[in-house]
Amino acid sequence: MKKTSIIATMAFGMMMVCTSNANAQKFPGLDKSPMDIAAYPNDYKDANKTARIIYGRPQLKGRALSELTPAGKLWRTGANEAPEITFYKDVKLGKTTIKAGSYSLFTIPEKDSYTIIINKDINVSGSSTYKEANDVARLKVPVTEGDEALEAFSMVFTKGDTGIILNLGWDKVRVAVPFTE
Repeated sequence: MKKTSIIATMAFGMMMVCTSNANAQKFPGLDKSPMDIAAYPNDYKDANKTARIIYGRPQLKGRALSELTPAGKLWRTGANEAPEITFYKDVKLGKTTIKAGSYSLFTIPEKDSYTIIINKDINVSGSSTYKEANDVARLKVPVTEGDEALEAFSMVFTKGDTGIILNLGWDKVRVAVPFTE
């Protein structure tokens, strides 16, 4: 009986040592620009998606939008990495066909329009490693003004007349990017 008790005590001690190592893991603080995802169709129960985008959501935090997205300068269209957009079927941006697959999304903001850029590089950290030679499609789209200011940069897909629209919004800036099927 004593032998069993000693063995059980030793096993319990070893388990405690292993458990304390597992509990000692350090986790970083929360990202100030959390990742978000938008998909079309928006219903998570509908597995037959046309497109999905994963992006970082920067916030204004009292800063001017023009400071965060300077006119005429390439922008990674969010925070952290450039957004990864996946098309599950071929679509068109303007007159350019984009084959099903994953791409990065960049923009060049201007006062009255944004140049939308679909690039074949993925896992791109910011815009510093952007290569124009890898652009798949570009389209200039108009900017409109929303009624309400959005603190956090946001994206959402909606149904269009001939496909889907990727809507970008931040502060009062609104940009609708049409993808046709």
